[in-house]
Amino acid sequence: MLQYFKLSERGSNLKTEFLAGFTTFLTMMYIVPVNGFIMADAGLPMSAVITATALITILATAFNGLWSNTPVAMSVGMGLNAYFTYGLVLGMKIPWQTALGIVFISGIIFVILSFTKFRVWVMTSIPMDLRRAISAGIGAFIAFIGLKQLNIIVADKATLVTLGKLDEPSVLLGIVGIFIALALYVYRVKGAFILAIFITSAIGWGMGLGKMPDSLFSLPASISPIAFHLDIISALSLSLVPVILTFLITDMFDSLGTLTAVGARAGLFQSGNIDDKPLQKTLEADAVATATGAVLGVSTTTSFIESASGVEEGGRTGLTAIFTALFFVSTLFMLPLFQAIPAPAIYPVLVVVGILMFTELGNMDFDNMDIATASSAFFTVMLMPLTYSITNGLSAGFVTYVILKLVSGKAKELDFGVYLIAGLSFLVFVLH
Repeated sequence: MLQYFKLSERGSNLKTEFLAGFTTFLTMMYIVPVNGFIMADAGLPMSAVITATALITILATAFNGLWSNTPVAMSVGMGLNAYFTYGLVLGMKIPWQTALGIVFISGIIFVILSFTKFRVWVMTSIPMDLRRAISAGIGAFIAFIGLKQLNIIVADKATLVTLGKLDEPSVLLGIVGIFIALALYVYRVKGAFILAIFITSAIGWGMGLGKMPDSLFSLPASISPIAFHLDIISALSLSLVPVILTFLITDMFDSLGTLTAVGARAGLFQSGNIDDKPLQKTLEADAVATATGAVLGVSTTTSFIESASGVEEGGRTGLTAIFTALFFVSTLFMLPLFQAIPAPAIYPVLVVVGILMFTELGNMDFDNMDIATASSAFFTVMLMPLTYSITNGLSAGFVTYVILKLVSGKAKELDFGVYLIAGLSFLVFVLH
């Protein structure tokens, strides 16, 4: 069995893969309680979501390890889970069952496209700076949601938004949680986010915000309230095509960006290589996981950038992913602990993850950027948080980019892929 993973060929061994899997587990364990809180805001039972999140993480990560033999772990993606809850369900008043149908359809399309050379077409058609702007915009969006949920930012009739009451205990706890998470990340502490959640929770329990759990472990909660409750028929609506497109494109960009970063350290995923089998198989696993996750009752599943932590520990094969999946089995039995976490200890993670995604702007080539790219990046980043919609920001960015390129006489710089996405993006505003 171990021969399948080709440990010696990739310069690794069993002990290294084990430690790498444990490291990846620690760095991304936070997603289980965080996703539970986020999707509970959409009306799904938190206990069921926590179990479903753990399950899809185990299944998707193990499947990828076996299918592609790469050290990439997968779980419910940050950003699209927030868009699922706050953009679709609460913002557009779409039932969560229909939202799951949207995720499923985008996953099926991704599955079909993953078995073609479409991924290479996307990588070469969309300018890198636009991809980075989308990542930064999603970062601003989820950070804004985190600040709002913590009541650090509140609604105001005169200025739309303003600072909340910073002397409230829950708000103070949230602020403390943000700086704890940032400090642990700066010092490169393994499992910085989950450790920050538990430290902030302990402070909150001491302040009387919630109470410690009577027990740390229990049997997993049933996922029957959310599993197989997706409404595909309702999702097959012309007005929802832009939303499906948003999930598809964002998932694809997230996956390609993550795999590019992880592959650079692991010697995998040579960008643009059509015959790159590990990349193709990892994208296939990612797509299958998204469709499966929607059936289980969670939002889009994607490759996790935290996989890079395991790679830094020497993980080079799918055995790292297998060990990560095995460690995640423990989270199935941590429901009492996760449910006892005060909300102000969870949402600081959204803010910090948003900050990290926003730093993608620093990689943009501002010195050689034309007005079309600059304007597109601006509208993409600004409109995602201001309109509470990834779709609006992405669409405005592509429409602006194409129009300004055409006006400035640079139509030859546009690929067919950009025209296609811009045309579909234009539908967003027509159907709005």
